[in-house]
Amino acid sequence: MASARPRPRDPFRSSERPRILVLRALGLGDLLTAVPALRALRTAHPLHELVLAAPSRLGEAAAATGVVDRLLPASAPARGVPQVIHWTGPPPAVAVDLHGNGPASHLPLQALRPARLLAYAHPATPRIAGPVWREDEHERSRWCRLLTWYGIPADPEDLRIGAPPGPSPAPGAVVVHPGADAAARRWPPERFAAVAHALHRAGHRVVVTAGAGEGPLARQVAAQAGLPPSAVLGGAADVPFGELAALVAGARAVIVGDTGLAHLASALGTPSVVLFGPVAPRLWGPPRVPRHQVLWHPGHLDRARPGDAHGDQPDGRLLRITAAEVLTAVARLPEPVRVPERPVAAPVL
Repeated sequence: MASARPRPRDPFRSSERPRILVLRALGLGDLLTAVPALRALRTAHPLHELVLAAPSRLGEAAAATGVVDRLLPASAPARGVPQVIHWTGPPPAVAVDLHGNGPASHLPLQALRPARLLAYAHPATPRIAGPVWREDEHERSRWCRLLTWYGIPADPEDLRIGAPPGPSPAPGAVVVHPGADAAARRWPPERFAAVAHALHRAGHRVVVTAGAGEGPLARQVAAQAGLPPSAVLGGAADVPFGELAALVAGARAVIVGDTGLAHLASALGTPSVVLFGPVAPRLWGPPRVPRHQVLWHPGHLDRARPGDAHGDQPDGRLLRITAAEVLTAVARLPEPVRVPERPVAAPVL
């Protein structure tokens, strides 16, 4: 009689450390804006295992933060909230809602019966006695304020990560990223091409990056700018995070809209020019220092969200930004100051 096959080891059940579960099942930029809060949790609980519930494709990026021990795959379509978090073993010692506000994200965490749940207050979940949610608040500050209310000091300016090990695929290049996950935050490709062309003519090496499905857009920009096809990185799939981070860490500058690559430039301290339209930079912008130049023309509607961030047409405020303005902003950028490399780390699993 054949012996029974051993059951696969469950790494969650075998852990002897108390665990913190953080829900942030969103994109790269969302993860990077949560770094100050994640770092504060790590400092406050150095002996706990910090588990991040997020999409599995963010494994390398989570490892790059230097504070996440494990990634628990969790996602939902259209930036929604996962209805179920597939947690095993004893309940979390602490669960933290860094995803949103209200029952959609509160209830899946409450279902795990954590010893302590940190979240913003909402009338539909009255058992959570958290702070009041504010609409007009920078994303980094929002989550640091949440933790501070619960007695965990957190600094929204503590957002930097170390440079990745290994060389850049294009050292010293100006990185142009024309894509965004919504048309409302996509500056016209012909304007990106005009900027890339002028920088190329001025002697800069220019690289055009593309996420999955953005290959045609990136190739259009490169062709109109007079760049060779080899200047395009990515497109059929995302550029692998390690390669993308090495590119940005070694870049002269990054020119980008309000999307994940802008937050990667902030995290690595790379000079950037960031173009804003439907959402104000006071909610999602880079630190207010000379190495990050923000372009934003709100007009008479200087509100936090004057437009639809997920609209299907470029926002009118974004269209007020000219190619000449972008080139002037690039000229104002200081030289990059390279950050030390972080130790080699495997992706969190």
